[in-house]
Amino acid sequence: MAERKPISSWLTDMDGVLIHEGTPIPGADAFIKRLRDSGLPFLVLTNNSIYTARDLHARLMRMGLDVPVENIWTSALATAQFLDDQRPGGTAYVIGEAGLTTALHDIGYVLTDHDPDYVVLGETRTYSFEALTKAIRLINAGARFICTNPDETGPSAEGPLPATGSVAALITKATGKDPYFAGKPNPLMMRTGLNAIGAHSETSAMIGDRMDTDVLAGLEAGMQTFLVLTGLTALADVDRYPYGPSHVVESIADLVDLIDLPDQADSR
Repeated sequence: MAERKPISSWLTDMDGVLIHEGTPIPGADAFIKRLRDSGLPFLVLTNNSIYTARDLHARLMRMGLDVPVENIWTSALATAQFLDDQRPGGTAYVIGEAGLTTALHDIGYVLTDHDPDYVVLGETRTYSFEALTKAIRLINAGARFICTNPDETGPSAEGPLPATGSVAALITKATGKDPYFAGKPNPLMMRTGLNAIGAHSETSAMIGDRMDTDVLAGLEAGMQTFLVLTGLTALADVDRYPYGPSHVVESIADLVDLIDLPDQADSR
């Protein structure tokens, strides 16, 4: 196997890697500070489409994690980028929150329930029967079905919550139409993110806590992958998958010293 090139850009998942239920994971602040001090391109990714990048910047800042807005990449932004490439200036019926509707407004999309080009399903805590019924009827009438991400459940302090993938399954059952998922593990999200920061997969690494989204997406995008054990995937689960991460570490704290500072990079 050819030796991998040094890592010169980093992508990391947010929930389960940097934070857990609104609390920073030990080492996350040092990791982000080291990234910023290094000057290397990086992105914090999330499949959650509820919040805008500005919202997430503010939420992370309150936890002591200073991540610039331009270094945050969400499944909503990836979805908007995909739609802008596919059908610029199109129309969509959207089920989701501000993170998704803002991303679509920003690319010039018109949000409508009158003969839209797409039905776009994202994350929300208030899925309504009326909205789902409308989505089903519009898809049956010819609208293309797009979802921000395939996650079936999401975390909460009370336990798992049904997420976009579960609701998408309901719509698929009612329409017979499978959606196109823009978020992880679709490598599209990784490649559009890499393009946004001018990085290349050969010299990039993906850090995540889930084998079925983070590691798979990084693998399929051609990056090195690091699985941290502070989230959903336990060490005992790794061998159940037909693929593996490049490295397994206890937490984000174990990766701080892998980030080259400018003087270290120059000395190589």
